[in-house]
Amino acid sequence: MISPVSAERAEKEKNVKFEELNLSSEILKAVAAMGFEEASPIQTSAIPLAMSGKDVLGQAQTGTGKTASFGIPVLEKIDRKSSKTQALILSPTRELAIQSAEELHKLAKYMSGVKILPIYGGADINRQIRSLKGGVQIIIGTPGRVMDHLRRHTIKTGHIKTVVLDEADEMLNMGFREDIETILEQLPSEDRQTVLFSATMPKSIL
Repeated sequence: MISPVSAERAEKEKNVKFEELNLSSEILKAVAAMGFEEASPIQTSAIPLAMSGKDVLGQAQTGTGKTASFGIPVLEKIDRKSSKTQALILSPTRELAIQSAEELHKLAKYMSGVKILPIYGGADINRQIRSLKGGVQIIIGTPGRVMDHLRRHTIKTGHIKTVVLDEADEMLNMGFREDIETILEQLPSEDRQTVLFSATMPKSIL
């Protein structure tokens, strides 16, 4: 069952404090350190759905707080005792991958044992391979570079439980549709949660 959420529809809801969203004390501490008290409309709608394990289809522009909308549930569900890759976040550009990784690092500030790695083209692939071998629970990558690693078998997909497609419309506009489909085919299909965020919802995304 896919649960659709949109920032515009959520605007009509009342503002909710992060403390009301049933989050861990570590996340609440990190959110407070970042200067946030109330969740944005898209966060209010998306976080509880994503935390419950449902597939989520979110319509939100950049700057509405969507990174935390998927980042908080991803972090909350990570098994920190395991160094296996458990979540894959696909981003259209290296800039967005870096930005999302920075935000997740801030949200995970008080969570020990969480490793987050951005992977993208134009960076040293051997350094990325060394980091992946060391164990990374959350990968944030561009489709092309994720495909490179899948071809080299340097990303192990067997324990990935959550996949996030961030700015899906941008990824399609940039011609990544086949790459995304190939990547999704290589991920476990059972018990997998798919979360998709897009500013627009053309038919190809739906």
